[in-house]
Amino acid sequence: MKSSKPLPPIAGRGAPTNLRPTRTGSAERVPDGDWLDAAADVDGEAPRLRTTVTVEHPKTIITRNKSPDIGFDRSINPYRGCEHGCIYCFARPTHAFHDLSPGLDFESRLFAKPNAAALLRAELAKPNYQVAPLAIGTNTDGYQPIEREWGITRSIVEVLAETRHPLLITTKSDRLLRDIDLLADMARDNLVGVAISVTTLDPKVARTLEPRVPHPKRRLAAIRKLVDAGVPTQVNISPIIPAITDQEIEAIMGAAAEAGAIRASYILMRLPYEVAPLFRAWLDAHYPDRAAKVMHIVQDIRDGRDNDPNFFTRLKGRGIWPQLIRQRVKRAARAHGMDRSFPQLRSDLFRPPERDGQMELF
Repeated sequence: MKSSKPLPPIAGRGAPTNLRPTRTGSAERVPDGDWLDAAADVDGEAPRLRTTVTVEHPKTIITRNKSPDIGFDRSINPYRGCEHGCIYCFARPTHAFHDLSPGLDFESRLFAKPNAAALLRAELAKPNYQVAPLAIGTNTDGYQPIEREWGITRSIVEVLAETRHPLLITTKSDRLLRDIDLLADMARDNLVGVAISVTTLDPKVARTLEPRVPHPKRRLAAIRKLVDAGVPTQVNISPIIPAITDQEIEAIMGAAAEAGAIRASYILMRLPYEVAPLFRAWLDAHYPDRAAKVMHIVQDIRDGRDNDPNFFTRLKGRGIWPQLIRQRVKRAARAHGMDRSFPQLRSDLFRPPERDGQMELF
């Protein structure tokens, strides 16, 4: 039975609950007194939710897509799940395919792929491999907190730098500055482009929207350091959330321009199947005064639904509201000189790695 009382926020976490059924048909999770679901009236105060990491050993590491509205056809995800805990994350449903909740499980029960660099090296060494920019930061942030200990993303970037393979990085973290030596080296040959996501400049809003993401000022500082190192960097205002962050578009653009960003992009918030009820619960907990207004605008953008899964419109939406957003972004980009095209990455410098430790004779 659904409670009419909003679920209380969980400190340091984005999702307020795990109590959501998944598309796989598994049973809805209910409080049972375990370490994750302890109920106050049975066990006393629930213990603090800890992040766990399970080692995964995939057979391949490059994920390919044929989506016509995405500007790349291949990506690498060093991890599954993301400790950043962004409530709006469109990748949350991927945990459902592992019989885990897209809610708290997605941001606390993570998977790491320590053999990613070795798998990448093997795939790049195949005789029929065709070079094109490879993206990191699509379904999981490669620079989320656990990267500090695991270093999987850096090992991947090392292989790409060695083979002179083009790379696109999207992240919400300034942790990628640890790899600025590799990125600056690649940038000298026009092999890398970086997008830093800034959703809001308000730290109070950021703490609830994306609780384990570095402070907005740290992300802007990262833009400056990357640009100073010669790494082409853009700001990604993603996602824009109606009646929550949309009023900050011009301010974010101005701050990013001052930090040196060469370009700006944006995406309207998407609420795939399992994400919509989590976001609604988050609204009830943090913005009960405008929850109905937010969802009304969301549905107006999405043809009366919480989500539009169709290509092209899923990213841009329909109607007056998206048109106004597009005009505001374009106007601000022109005003700040951020309406330039991102540099075309080179693919002609690629040199395959050794195969099985042996150099090719011919």
